Amino acid sequence: TSLLDEEGNQDESLDSKTLSAEDQVKDHSTGTRVVAGQIFLESGKSDSQSEDEENFHSQEEEKENSLEELNSLEMSSLLNKDLEEAEMQSPVLTAIGGTADGEPCHFPFLFMEKEYAECTADGREDGRLWCATTYDYKKDQKWGFCESEEQSNKRRQMQEAEDVYQIGMKILNESSKKAQKKVAYQYLLKAADMNHTKAMEKVSYALLFGDYLKQNIQSSKELLEKLTEEGSPKGQMALGFLYASGLGVNSSQAKALVYYTFGALGGNLIAHMILGYRYWAGIGVLQSCESALTHYRLVANHVASDISLTGGTVVQRIRLADEVENPGMASGMLEEDLIQYYQFLAEKGDVQAQVGLGQLHLHGGRGVEQNHQRAFEYFNQAANAGNSHAMAFLGKMYSEGSDVVPQSNETALQYFKKAADMGNPVGQSGLGMAYLYGRGVPVNYELALKYFQKAAEQGWVDGQLQLGSMYYNGIGVKKDYKQALKYFNLASQGGHILAFYNLAQMHATGTGVMRSCHTAVELFKNVCERGRWSERLMTAYNSYKDGDSNSAVVQYLLLAEQGYEVAQSNAAFILDQKEASIVGENETYPRALLHWNRAASQGYTVARIKLGDYHFYGFGTDVDYETAFIHYRLASEQQHSAQAMFNLGYMHEKGLGIKQDIHLAKRFYDMAAEASPDAQVPVFLALCKLGVIYSLQYVREINMREVFSHIDMDQLLGPEWDLYLMTIIALLLGTIIAYRQRQHQAIPRPAGLRPAVPQQEPPPEHQPPQ
Repeated sequence: TSLLDEEGNQDESLDSKTLSAEDQVKDHSTGTRVVAGQIFLESGKSDSQSEDEENFHSQEEEKENSLEELNSLEMSSLLNKDLEEAEMQSPVLTAIGGTADGEPCHFPFLFMEKEYAECTADGREDGRLWCATTYDYKKDQKWGFCESEEQSNKRRQMQEAEDVYQIGMKILNESSKKAQKKVAYQYLLKAADMNHTKAMEKVSYALLFGDYLKQNIQSSKELLEKLTEEGSPKGQMALGFLYASGLGVNSSQAKALVYYTFGALGGNLIAHMILGYRYWAGIGVLQSCESALTHYRLVANHVASDISLTGGTVVQRIRLADEVENPGMASGMLEEDLIQYYQFLAEKGDVQAQVGLGQLHLHGGRGVEQNHQRAFEYFNQAANAGNSHAMAFLGKMYSEGSDVVPQSNETALQYFKKAADMGNPVGQSGLGMAYLYGRGVPVNYELALKYFQKAAEQGWVDGQLQLGSMYYNGIGVKKDYKQALKYFNLASQGGHILAFYNLAQMHATGTGVMRSCHTAVELFKNVCERGRWSERLMTAYNSYKDGDSNSAVVQYLLLAEQGYEVAQSNAAFILDQKEASIVGENETYPRALLHWNRAASQGYTVARIKLGDYHFYGFGTDVDYETAFIHYRLASEQQHSAQAMFNLGYMHEKGLGIKQDIHLAKRFYDMAAEASPDAQVPVFLALCKLGVIYSLQYVREINMREVFSHIDMDQLLGPEWDLYLMTIIALLLGTIIAYRQRQHQAIPRPAGLRPAVPQQEPPPEHQPPQ
C-alpha cells in the first residue's frame, strides 16, 4: 500500500482489523474511544497505531491531485514554517479522508470540552493535523485531515530536523573547544540533509570558509543554490559572492549583483553593505553616492543599536604585507610570553598590570579573547588596592550586566561615585549616565551635564560623546549643533563608533553642517566596518597563520566585497604570493591586480606601488610603462612613498614610459633618500651608477682625438715638461724599491725561541697514491 510505504516503520499495517467509517463511530468496544479515526484505550495507549483512512486509499489517490491544487498556497506556506505556524490554516479548508472527506472544516469546533480555531494534532499519537466538519465533534463524529499524508510526513520531518538543529546549536554556543564545535557541525550536517534551512545556511558557510568542516566550494555552492531557490537571503548573498569572486563558478558581476540585490531585499545586512560599497566605488553599477548612503545607513543603524557603552569589540586590522616587511610590528598582537609576563606582574600585585589585563579581557583584541570573568577578577583586585580606573570599570560592568556580573544600578553607582570622587573621568562619565537616565538616582540633567563636562575636559571619549548628544538633543541645555559637532569630532578622534554614527547622521541630513553625501558615506562605512562580521578578520588571519591559505583567502575575499581595504590588500597579497591553490594559477595575478586596485583606491600606498609593479612587469596584464609611471607618481605625490620616488628615478634614468632624463632621475633619487632613511643606501648606489653613466655619456659625446690634438704640452707645462715627468717617475720608483726592501728586513725574535724546521715532504714520485 502506497501510503504505508510513505509512512515507513511508524505505522503497522492492520488491514484485517480496519473498520468501516460508520463502524468506527458507532461500534467500538467498551473501554476504548475513537479520536479522529484513531482507536485509543481509555488508559490513553493506542490499541493500534494505524489510521482509519486506510479504507479510503483508493479515494485519496483519486482526489490527491485536485486536493493539492485546492490547497497549494496553504500547503506551501505550511511546509516552510515552524510547527506553531504550520498549524495555522486558512478558514476555508477541506477535510481529507476521515468520516467527512471533502467537507469544509468547521472553525471553531468543540473537542474534549475545548474550542479549536485551527487544525490540531490533539488526541492523535502520530501528530497529524485534523479538524471537525461540525461544531461538536463528540456529538457528530464528523472529521477529516487538514493535510495529506505526504505533507504530514514532511512537517514531522521538519520538526525532527529542527530538534537536531537545536541540539547542534546548543553545543556550538556552549562550547569553546574546537572538537566540540566539530561535533556540533555533525548535527547541523544531519539537519541540513533533512532540508532544514538554517542548518543548510550554517553548513554552506562552514563548507565555504572551512570552519570546523573540510572546505568544499562545490558542496557549498550546491547548498547555496538550493537555499536561493527557497528564498534564503543568506544563501542569495553568499551565491552572489561566489559569482563575484569566481569561486566554483564562472565569474559574473551581473549575476552577483542580482543575488546581492535579492539578499538585501530579504534583509541581509552583509548584502546591503556589499551594495553600499559597490555603489560608492562604482563596481558593476553606476557610481551613486545617494544609493550607497541608503545601504550604508541601514546597516549602520543596526550596528549602532548593537553597541554597548563599552564600545563593542576591538577590530584588529592586520596587514599581511606589512607584517612580512616588519614581523610583529604591524600586527598589534601581544605575544603569549608578554601576556604571561603581565599576568605574573598582576599576581604579584602590580595594579597597572591588573587594570591593563582587565581592559584587555573586557573588550577582547590584540590576541586576547573577551572574558568578562577574568576582567571582573582583575578589576576587583585593582579596585581593592584603591585604583580609581578599576573602580570605574567595575561600575561599567555592573551598569551593563552580563552572564558573569549581574546588572545592578546601585552597585554601579557606588563604584562610579568612588572613582569620580578621585577625579577619574571614566567614573565621572558613568555618574553622568546614571543622572541622565535615572539609574539608581533621580534624573538630573544639570548634574549629568556637569559630570560629562568634567570627563570630557580630561579627554574621555564617553564624556565627549554624551556631552555632544545633550547639545544635539537639547537635553539639560539649549540645542547647539556646533557644540554637538565639536564634541562628536573629539569623541571620533578617540575612535568611538557612536561618535562616527552621529557625525554621519549630521552630514547626511545637513544638521549643523553643510550636507555632504560623500562625508556621510565614509563615516557610515566606518561604522558598518565595526559590526560583528569584522571578527572574521581575525578568523581569516588565524587561518593564514595556521597555514590554511585557501580558507583565509575566501574569508578575506568576502570581507573585500564588503569594502574592507585591509581585506582587499590581504586577499591580493595571498594571491600575489601564489599561496592559495583554490584559485587557478592563470587567474592569481589578474585577481590580485583587481584587489590591489580596490585597496589603492581606498588610499593604501603599498597597493598603489603594487599596481605600478604589475603594469611594469606585466603581471596579470600587459606590460605598460606609462600606466606604471602614473601609479608610481600617484604614490609619490599623494602618499610621499620613498619606494615610488626611487622607481620614478629609475624610469627617468632608463627612459621607460617617459622621456629619458638623468637630471630628473637624480632629483627623484634624492627625494627618495630624504623621504626615508632606509632608501639612503640603494639611492647612494643608484647615484654612483648614474655618475658613471653620466661620465661615459660625456666622454662618448666628445671626440678624444680632437681634444689631445688641441693640447699643447709645451705651452701647458713649459718647454722642459718631459724632464719634470721623468724626475717624478724616478722618485716614485725609488720610493717603491725602498718600501719593498724595508718589508724584507728580518724581524728580531725573542732569545731562546727558534723557528720550527719544517719537515720536507718527499718528492712527488715517493708520495702514496691518492
